[in-house]
Amino acid sequence: MSSSDPTYFRKGFGLKHEVEATLVADYTGRIVDLLRERDYQLTAGDVTVRLAREFGFCYGVERAVEYAYQTRHKFPGRRVVLVGEIIHNPHVNVRLREMGIEILMPGEGGFDYSGINADDVVILPAFGVTITDFNTLRERGCVVVDTTCGSVLNVWKRVEVYARDGFTSLIHGKHYHEETRATASQVERFPGGTYLVVRNMDEAREVCAYIAGRGDRAAFLAKFAKSASAHFDPDVHLQRIGVANQTTMLARESLAIGEEVGRAMATVKGEAYRATNFRTFDTICSATQDRQDAVNALLQEPLDVMLVIGGYNSSNTLSLAALCAERVRTFHVEDALCIDPERGTIRARDPVSGLGGETADWLGSGVVRVGLTAGASTPNNKIGDAVARVFATRGIDPATIR
Repeated sequence: MSSSDPTYFRKGFGLKHEVEATLVADYTGRIVDLLRERDYQLTAGDVTVRLAREFGFCYGVERAVEYAYQTRHKFPGRRVVLVGEIIHNPHVNVRLREMGIEILMPGEGGFDYSGINADDVVILPAFGVTITDFNTLRERGCVVVDTTCGSVLNVWKRVEVYARDGFTSLIHGKHYHEETRATASQVERFPGGTYLVVRNMDEAREVCAYIAGRGDRAAFLAKFAKSASAHFDPDVHLQRIGVANQTTMLARESLAIGEEVGRAMATVKGEAYRATNFRTFDTICSATQDRQDAVNALLQEPLDVMLVIGGYNSSNTLSLAALCAERVRTFHVEDALCIDPERGTIRARDPVSGLGGETADWLGSGVVRVGLTAGASTPNNKIGDAVARVFATRGIDPATIR
């Protein structure tokens, strides 16, 4: 897209200074600032809170949110529409609605753009949109503000190269996730471009079994019907494979999937075949990796409980919660309101089962060390609110913590 196109913007509007004060007021938090000053630890009474050294808003999220604020400021009299949630955090999306930004949610058939006209301003989310969605919006003549994360764009470039060179893109991700749908659509830039999405190692092993000649064609096609290109043929399209991933998946699993598939191809057809017909690259974004590394470092310390804050539909938050649950009792909460200090309860999602429920006396009694982290779409003020409620659960007034 030409940088001179007056209806397409990827770099904001040069209005950072104008919106900065509003952003600070909406998303920063005193308690998080205090945690940083105290080497990521606060102690009051018999409660210690330890914060992972990488947490919360990443650069891509900050950029997307800032551009949405700039857009509202730039077009005060225009209808502004956001294609889906800008990020997976309910508070941020509620705040955008309060600013008069409409959020267009998808139906069973995807997004309905029939109500969009040339006078509207449309914001694309940090996850990006499919090629079809993008082209439809451009045809409608509206102003498009593209906040797609640079890390996502890097994955798109990788998938495009796979498709150009005749490789099937094997994507480690969730086939229904906005980012994965947008990434998979990039193969459409080349005739015959093909993709297959695998959710986890178990599904990757089913792919390996098929490569080894142990799969049932009909069963395979049925299982991956929603996760593959419409023309996908496992007998044809598993001959040449390039591995990529949704940027927010568990990094070690993505790497392991690449190794497993490559090994399967080498076992069946030899190392020379693998060298020519298999490619893999780690496309986990650096912010996702940094947050996972910081959590792993924190988990080396003695902790009684781990609190993970972020949207229940946030992939990177789910990955953090899964890591924590392997080592310590872990509660994944959408926001601070899930913690009720007066009742001493927490309403959380179980990282293993995925089920939600309420737990009483979750902090137990006596001295307690609480580890804490937050997904890349969780603002600092919401992290601070959660810390305050942890202390309040033990009767400690957070306002007294200095």
